[in-house]
Amino acid sequence: MGTQLHPAAQAQARPSAAASRPAATLAVLAAVLGLAAASWVVTVRQMTGMDMGVATRLGSQAAFLGLWTPMMAAMMLPGATPAVMRRARAGGSSSAAVFTGSYLAVWALAGLLVHAVYRPHGTAAAGVITVAAGLYELTPVKRRLRRRCQGLDRSGAVFGLCCLGSSAGLMAMQAALGLMSLSWMAVITVLALAQKMLPPRNAIDVPVALAITGLGLVIIIAPALVPGLIPAAM
Repeated sequence: MGTQLHPAAQAQARPSAAASRPAATLAVLAAVLGLAAASWVVTVRQMTGMDMGVATRLGSQAAFLGLWTPMMAAMMLPGATPAVMRRARAGGSSSAAVFTGSYLAVWALAGLLVHAVYRPHGTAAAGVITVAAGLYELTPVKRRLRRRCQGLDRSGAVFGLCCLGSSAGLMAMQAALGLMSLSWMAVITVLALAQKMLPPRNAIDVPVALAITGLGLVIIIAPALVPGLIPAAM
């Protein structure tokens, strides 16, 4: 028969185990935010001087994925922090690591699709895509995926797919306006983070969607009004 702890020892062990959980959870939080911060540093260094607006070229698939992966970690990890923390509290740090890894893998694999379909394009195409992105923000599909991205945390891969679907319009807009633009990257990061952290509210979401749609119309009508959209050489 196995050795059993004395009841007093068991009583002492339970508080120790309970006390270790908050410490482990804080360690996970620090690791996630630290990885996001490091990814921002790497991305800024890689992307500096690469932005050419609608004329941006992506280069080889391997080179692009080497830039895209830290970019997605920088942009999408902060908004996933609540889900990662829930996973850490439920299953420990190893479970949180698997969850985070599979979540980021979804975004990394999305880079394969982006590289396959993206081409340098004109301002009219950029405007149409931006209008479509704004209209997508108003669809029931967007609202459903946004809610799932805020609450679903059983699987990092499924969570990542829901968040990818929720942010698809925003990412399409970034690709249209300047995939290597640090300014647009920052704007999309703020919007995606807000949509992950805040509940849907028509009073906020509808004006944001209309603003994106309006930006697309401006690009179609007067693209020169949008800084950085057209490189100086064009």
